[in-house]
Amino acid sequence: MDGGDEEQGYVSHLKTVAEGEWAGWSYYPGGDPYEDLSGPFYFRIGEDGRPVCAFKAEKRHMNGGDFMHGGCIMTFADFALFVIARDALKDSHAVTASFSGDFVGSAYMGQVVEARGEVVKAGRSMVFVRGLITTGDSVVMSFQAVLKKTGPRTT
Repeated sequence: MDGGDEEQGYVSHLKTVAEGEWAGWSYYPGGDPYEDLSGPFYFRIGEDGRPVCAFKAEKRHMNGGDFMHGGCIMTFADFALFVIARDALKDSHAVTASFSGDFVGSAYMGQVVEARGEVVKAGRSMVFVRGLITTGDSVVMSFQAVLKKTGPRTT
């Protein structure tokens, strides 16, 4: 979601959906070409004050076994990392320095896939994040990552 500078040729602008199934949810069109093709991925602040990310599983997200492709799950987790760490990164650009995840379940076409998590520690140059991706009450992936701040945000 946020790895570079303005010279990359794409700029993210936060948008909030006004109507339909995702009314009240926000997203970043134009922020990351790969995520734009995979998503849209949405987020909002949950009742507990923490961000929740979500998207609806479509045919294009499935693998040959008719359940969600692991690459799609990891792409969504990477998006969620930056949303979860949004406050800790408000003044900085950052990249994913390390990522680990455990696939513990499956997601299927038509399901709403959600990610929630927390910042474990926000340091001067690194932010440590962990989270869960779920569908309903079923866990799909647990993940943790380190985000490396790369410089001040100018936009």
